[in-house]
Amino acid sequence: MPIDRAAELSRRLPPFVTPVLLFVNEPASSIEACCIRLPQATIQFHGEETPQQCLDATQGGARAFLRAARIPLGDLATQFDLVKYAHDYSRAQAILLDTYVEGYGGGGKTFNWSLLPLSVDCHLVLSGGLTPANVTDGILQVRPRCRTLSVDVSSGVEMSKGIKDATLIHRFVAAVRAADIQLASSIHVPISAT
Repeated sequence: MPIDRAAELSRRLPPFVTPVLLFVNEPASSIEACCIRLPQATIQFHGEETPQQCLDATQGGARAFLRAARIPLGDLATQFDLVKYAHDYSRAQAILLDTYVEGYGGGGKTFNWSLLPLSVDCHLVLSGGLTPANVTDGILQVRPRCRTLSVDVSSGVEMSKGIKDATLIHRFVAAVRAADIQLASSIHVPISAT
């Protein structure tokens, strides 16, 4: 989307909704030019950006940013060291977990969530192939492994390429809420009688 259109749309956003500018291997000067147009935006790095490049493009981390981690499909997921990756990008607001496919973006595919490390000391965003049918399972598997978890959906709620379906969005939100209820019911808070 051209930055002029993004700036126009961002002016229509209600309070407490933050736009995200997604970049893949862009020079810091291009990122800065876009940030001038959308100063309230969070940046998402989805290419091969190093930790230092992320910091340079975000004024030393002063601007909030997300860093995408491209998790391989199948058993190769075990070869991705998410703990080290989270440490290397510790200045990121969160690590977005997407599926590694040719090019960039998850391509509507899910990686094997059960192969993630049991404890990752960071905030995660689960992405890549999420749908109303699988998001509950994804949340239940990944949420116990991190500080906090958010979800990111795109093609999983589309009726056709780029066209979102309101019914699928409602089903997706209901599935996320169902996962929250299941997680909340599994937490046992000891009650002491005094």
